[in-house]
Parts: sequence; structure tokens; C-alpha cells
Amino acid sequence: MNERILELFQETPEAYVSGEEISRRLNVSRTAIWKHIEELRAAGYEFEAAPRKGYRLVSKPDKWQITELLQGLKTKVLGQKVHVYGEVDSTQTIAHALVASGASEGTLVLAEAQTAGRGRMGRAWHSPAGKGIWMSLVLTPKVPVYFMPQLTLLSAVALCRAIQKVCRVDIGIKWPNDLLIKGKKVSGILLESSGEDERLKYVIAGIGISVNLKVEDYPEELRSIATSLAIESGTEIKRETLVQAFLLEFEDLYALYLQEGFSPIRLLWEALSVTLKRPIRTHTPMGVIEGIADSLDDTGALTVIKGDGERIKVYSGDIELR
Repeated sequence: MNERILELFQETPEAYVSGEEISRRLNVSRTAIWKHIEELRAAGYEFEAAPRKGYRLVSKPDKWQITELLQGLKTKVLGQKVHVYGEVDSTQTIAHALVASGASEGTLVLAEAQTAGRGRMGRAWHSPAGKGIWMSLVLTPKVPVYFMPQLTLLSAVALCRAIQKVCRVDIGIKWPNDLLIKGKKVSGILLESSGEDERLKYVIAGIGISVNLKVEDYPEELRSIATSLAIESGTEIKRETLVQAFLLEFEDLYALYLQEGFSPIRLLWEALSVTLKRPIRTHTPMGVIEGIADSLDDTGALTVIKGDGERIKVYSGDIELR
């Protein structure tokens, strides 16, 4: 039914089509038409509704141009194998399944929309169709399991540098891996792994980037804390270009990390941080910690200096910038 409704709008582009006309031609009720229009909206189609005029199709969801993506890719490994989906529960789930069936390092999973996108600490990630980059990347680093936090920080650096180059926005990293513009979150990173004998077998780097969302695309409860690259840059962003830039940045930094260790990555992270030298508050197994975020240590933990001068290392959790 949705396809037949879209065909009616395509017959007269830019024109209004009344609910009565749609109902008559498709032989369904006006209530059914409204329900299908809402389904199409959820799938990324934008409609304008006007009293006594009906509906007008304003825009269609962006679709991944995979040939264009691959042709412009400058990496040697990352992204050379791509799996593209329409709507999925989570690209992370699919990536894990692909690894189980033999997917190699660099395999990339892209989706137009996620119904159960995963953020850190079990949170959901808002992933509407055609508006963002919802992807997972397969990695097989030959490093100990306890180096995972370093890879999370590396991912944040690669993404932050790519967004700076492509979008020309003032963006920074909130420890450990949230990307913020003017204090609002534009991207999140979630790394999941499997290990054996204290070594990582594989890592799935899940990346969610709010690219071309408009304010009205966000639920009311997210509008004060989330933003998109299009909102902040004032222009629509080509998703393929940003994925290409991210994969190249990641591959270069990944090679540097495997060759020279975490030290150069730590310096790059600190230069992009919006956390360091600021008062922060965080909940830890030891209780609430308040102090000044001072630096990263060699493991990627955040060193916090409390009011009494005591230095505390925070290894995981959310922080509040004060």
C-alpha cells in the first residue's frame, strides 16, 4: 500500500493530493491513508499537510550510494567490504553475526535506519531513516583485552578529525567517546569485543552520527541535548564523503597505534578534548567523584584531581561537565 501511495505523489510532483483522492483511487478509508502516511514519515519521507488541500511529498529519504562510496574510498582495508541494509535492529548485531560467519577485518555494516540502535551503558540511540550514519566496523587488533579503552578513544579521535575536515564545525570529545558541538551530542561510539586467553579476537566499533537530522526529527526529550551536523553547519552533509573520511582517518591512526602504541593517540585525544581542565562529576563504584579532569593515563583512564588534591583514576562511566 505504501508503494501505491508514493506512486500517486510521483504522478504530480510538488502538488498536493487530497486524502479524499487517495482514498478514492486506492479504495481504502481516510483513516487507513493517515496511518500509511505516518508509516512513510517514520521511514524518512517528509510530507506537508494543509487543510482542504491534502498532502504534499516534500522530500524522500536519502539512500546509500555504495558505488560512489567505494569509488571514493582511499583505504587499503577498512570499508573494502560493505554490507548495506534498510531497517535493522542494530548494525552491531549484524556485525557480530558476520564475524561468526567469517567476516574479515575492515568489514563495514551500514543501515538506513535502526529500530534498536545501541548506545553506551544500555541506552537506545535515535536512528531515523536516511538521516544519519549508523554503522559498525569489524577490527581484529592483536592486542590484550585490557587495551579496549584505548581503541574507544582512537575511534573518537578518528571521527572527530573526519568531521572537522568534512563539515567545518567546532567539535570536541567528551570523555571517553561522545562528540559534542556547543555542548550537544552529535555522535556516539560503542565498542564491543570478544577475547580469548586475554587477547582480543575481534572488536566491533559501532558508530552513530546524527548527520542530516532537523530539529523536528528529534523526540522532544532529546532536543535540548542532541544536535546534528546539518543543524550546526547550516548545510546538508554528503554521508558517503563523511564515511570515506572517517575510514581513512581511522586506518591511518590504527596503523600508528599498532606501530607506536597509545602515546600519540593520547596526545591527539587530549588536543581535541572538551573535558580536560574542567570541573566534572561522575558516578563510580567508589561513589560520586567531583574534581578537575586533568589528563589521560597510559591505559586511557581519566585522571581527576579532587578538591583535597587527591588524584583518582576513572576507568569507565559517564561524566557531567560542570
